[in-house]
Amino acid sequence: MFDPKTVPDVIKMAAKKAVSDAETARRAISVLDLTSLNDDDTPEVIEALCKRAQTPAGNTAAVCVFAPFVETSWRALGQSGVKTATVVNFPEGGTNAQRVGDETADCVAKGADEVDLVLPYKAFLSGDLATVVDVLVATRTACGPMTTMKVILETGEFDDLSKIYDAARLAIKHGANFVKTSTGKVPVGATPETAVAMLTAIRDARDEDGAVAGFKASGGVKTTADAALYLAIADEIMGDGWATPQTFRFGASGVLTALLETCGLDQNNAPAATGNY
Repeated sequence: MFDPKTVPDVIKMAAKKAVSDAETARRAISVLDLTSLNDDDTPEVIEALCKRAQTPAGNTAAVCVFAPFVETSWRALGQSGVKTATVVNFPEGGTNAQRVGDETADCVAKGADEVDLVLPYKAFLSGDLATVVDVLVATRTACGPMTTMKVILETGEFDDLSKIYDAARLAIKHGANFVKTSTGKVPVGATPETAVAMLTAIRDARDEDGAVAGFKASGGVKTTADAALYLAIADEIMGDGWATPQTFRFGASGVLTALLETCGLDQNNAPAATGNY
């Protein structure tokens, strides 16, 4: 069960363990989804992003791009092991399950390894859970067994940590491989408090239902210290070393510069920030 009153204590304990060193920075790079979701993206921009995802301190986990650039991405990444991710129902979190399912199927056909779905969060907050489930099921079906489905809750639009917990549990119940904080398109992105709520949901889904899901913090992660805190929160709730590319991601492109600096590498090896997604 999730008790919001325990959140400050969890964050405090994690903060004591967080270390902003080169080892942590390399770990953070390995779970980073390097992202460009801009209206003026071009194939050349995406190719450059894919090159930057392969850093001297190790490769990022994925590159996340709009659907028209999925093929550009996976071709540029080649045999690097970096995944190609894209977004659907983005950023509004619409309620048309058929449309979202079709959009997802198109992304999978283009070669996306991962699909980040925006939950119909307004429907969830209004109590229309049936619509939310319809969209989740349609997307899960279109993803099939091989494509990772990350569900964006848009936690900055929630006014209650318990609701964030409940939304994460619902998403996991209906096939989410990851639950993710934010689109980066609203003022508030990831916070340590929302991370605690969502990671607790992941832990409880595992312990109570046997479900396996990961966590993605998106928006607001700007420094190695920020990354270290989120990794420490994950370790505090899920166990030391739980956070790997299979279970944990950052969606914060701009942080790569800081992480490389912590590793003692020149900033020329880092990409310019491409948004706070």
